[in-house]
Amino acid sequence: MSAPCRRLRSCFKPLRRPCRQSAKSLELRAATSLARLWQQQGKTAEARQLLAEIYGWFTEGFNIKDLKDARALLEALA
Repeated sequence: MSAPCRRLRSCFKPLRRPCRQSAKSLELRAATSLARLWQQQGKTAEARQLLAEIYGWFTEGFNIKDLKDARALLEALA
């Protein structure tokens, strides 16, 4: 299990199953939510690191809403 997935799991217990199943889109959605929360708490570096690593897994489908949302948040965290 990847480090980002373990970190997400500790924050969002419902992610245990998707992480085991390598459900990347669900991991991205959860990471985006967690990154938004951390952004509001002033943890921008942590939020960007987590989201950037998971966003980096994707090589296609960048016109999908979840990827667009993640990209917009990454830009806001820069």
